Amino acid sequence: MPDFVDRARIFIKSGKGGDGHVSFYREKFVANGGPDGGDGGRGGDVIFEVDEGQNTLSDYHYGGKYRAENGQDGGRKRCTGKSGSDLILKVPEGTVIKEAASGRIIADMSGDNRRMVVLKGGRGGTGNMHYATSTMQAPRYAKPGGEATEVEVLLELKVIADVGLVGFPNVGKSTLLSRVSGARPKIANYHFTTLHPHLGVVKLDDERSFVMADIPGLIEGAAEGAGLGKEFLRHIERTRLLIHVVDAAGSEGRDPLDDIRIINTELAGYHAGLENRPQIIAANKIELLGKEDREAVLQKLREAWESRGVPVMPISAVTGEGIPELLNKVYEMRCSLPEDTLVFTPEIELDELMANQETGEINVFYDQDEHVYAVEGTRIERMLGYTNLESEKGFAFFQKFLREQGILEQLDALGIEDGDTVRLYGHQFTYFKES
Repeated sequence: MPDFVDRARIFIKSGKGGDGHVSFYREKFVANGGPDGGDGGRGGDVIFEVDEGQNTLSDYHYGGKYRAENGQDGGRKRCTGKSGSDLILKVPEGTVIKEAASGRIIADMSGDNRRMVVLKGGRGGTGNMHYATSTMQAPRYAKPGGEATEVEVLLELKVIADVGLVGFPNVGKSTLLSRVSGARPKIANYHFTTLHPHLGVVKLDDERSFVMADIPGLIEGAAEGAGLGKEFLRHIERTRLLIHVVDAAGSEGRDPLDDIRIINTELAGYHAGLENRPQIIAANKIELLGKEDREAVLQKLREAWESRGVPVMPISAVTGEGIPELLNKVYEMRCSLPEDTLVFTPEIELDELMANQETGEINVFYDQDEHVYAVEGTRIERMLGYTNLESEKGFAFFQKFLREQGILEQLDALGIEDGDTVRLYGHQFTYFKES
């Protein structure tokens, strides 16, 4: 199994609710006992949870389908079925969960969001013991359990680090990280030596430290998918500060100024504004330059960038020259930046995610016996099962659902007036037209 995986595609499915039971009390000398069918158990939820010990999505590398447990059916003698066990999927901090079909963000497991219910299990169906009335003393029906819901999700890991090392392959990023932290990335002289991000904790002293990430080397065209670059650009998004490592000696025949321009173009192409993230230019491999050549290269870099507020720091990741000065500058700049971790805002709510899967007829009619307008059907029943009408957000979603499904339009066609009563599976509402 690969030692690092930052993307995975899986199916997840909640548990179905257990069906309500139909039965009647039977005992010697009791000829016609009342209904005693119990309720079904709730289906299990699918829950994502941050595991501090994980730093890869390798557990999900091969995809697959992950199912929560179904609820048990209700039983005789008013016995309630056992609820299904929740399915808890552990992921590393920084994992973004997206709906695979649309690419919309469901949740970002970062910051304070350590645990998230992504799919709710079906509610348990009610047994026939609930349906006895003065006119119907032997009800022979019960409510089925709520259906399970299923969705394909895309998991993307976007690492969380204070500082990101960016630059072309072979400029010395991995060497720098290994020198200043306990990280031990593999280092060799070929492009894309680093095939996944490495994180290291840099300790300046007992009180000062920060997390640094070595982002795999980029190449021109990475933002459009060239090479492997686009696969790793996502790991830069959360970093507060970028160290742009360049080969000041031009040992591979490239110009350091051109390298900076190209990499910043790739950052901008991937995410607008990413090229404006606070940066420090680390002019590496100065041990390969004579005194005059060194001064000439540094002067060109400083004239081009220090006027824009980007410090240029000469270093040698091999000999250690300039490293303490670089780290102190990094810590100083990092302390001046906001502490908040970038957390991506959800683009699809749980209620909407589940409603997208609903099918079935919705019947809207006037009940002459009870003098109420009724809305029935498995689709509306399931929607009520996972919508919290007590919350402002839940009730707003409920109103949106009624409007988008044409239910309000159908009620209007039946002649409903302000103040009339609408019945929806055990809920009753007083109707008022939207202004």
